[in-house]
Amino acid sequence: MGRGAGSRERRVCGRRGHVTYRPDEPEFAQRLRADSAHGEAWRCLRCGDWELGPPAAGGPAARAPVPPRGKALRSRIVLRVLAVERIVRAVVLIIAAYGIKHFASAQESLRDSFNDALPAARPLANQLGFDLDHSLIVREATRALNAKQSTLTWVALGLLAYGLLEGVEGVGLWLAKRWGEYLTVVATAAFLPLEVYELHERPTVIKGVTFGVNLAAVAYLLLAKRLFGLRGGARAYHAELLSDSLLEPAPATSPPSC
Repeated sequence: MGRGAGSRERRVCGRRGHVTYRPDEPEFAQRLRADSAHGEAWRCLRCGDWELGPPAAGGPAARAPVPPRGKALRSRIVLRVLAVERIVRAVVLIIAAYGIKHFASAQESLRDSFNDALPAARPLANQLGFDLDHSLIVREATRALNAKQSTLTWVALGLLAYGLLEGVEGVGLWLAKRWGEYLTVVATAAFLPLEVYELHERPTVIKGVTFGVNLAAVAYLLLAKRLFGLRGGARAYHAELLSDSLLEPAPATSPPSC
């Protein structure tokens, strides 16, 4: 068989199958078709190997599929990683929104139980050297239990909206859609100033890692995907994809001999 583009492309073809196409134009078709002792073979547009049998599809060369290869395939893998991170975050935020809404409905009974249990727990806490009156956990729990219903509702709605936004970003990135990349950059960059403020006021390792991931994601998408006209913009990005296509003029690999 002819030499393919690389092991990464072959692994993808091993999972999804080869991408073969019969162009209507003879000059393109003869580049992708070969005869062997076992019949005709067509060159995969992704990995470049030869596949025995008829092509999976056909039509004008301009409508041929352009599967990601080389750099574009590596970029697709990065997008999938970012998509999974966004979807996981979306699930966590939606669960948190549901939890707050459920908490709001039972807030009064929880507040009464908390107020009843706190005095009973104070003597034991004093013996253990734990000051409940100045505890951050107790203070935050008291604040939450005494929060207004409207405040909790708005917090739950905010988390739900943020979670849905993260989910839409994740879907767009997973499908490698241009709009998903733009949405991710705009939405993520909009929250970076808030993350900087939170990191300055109450720094934690998790906040630092989250900020680093978001900053790296914005920088990567802007530069690698040439968003907002950077590095030639969308035209240069699509030209880069087409330049690696096997339908572009390039030295052909040897047809199968078996």
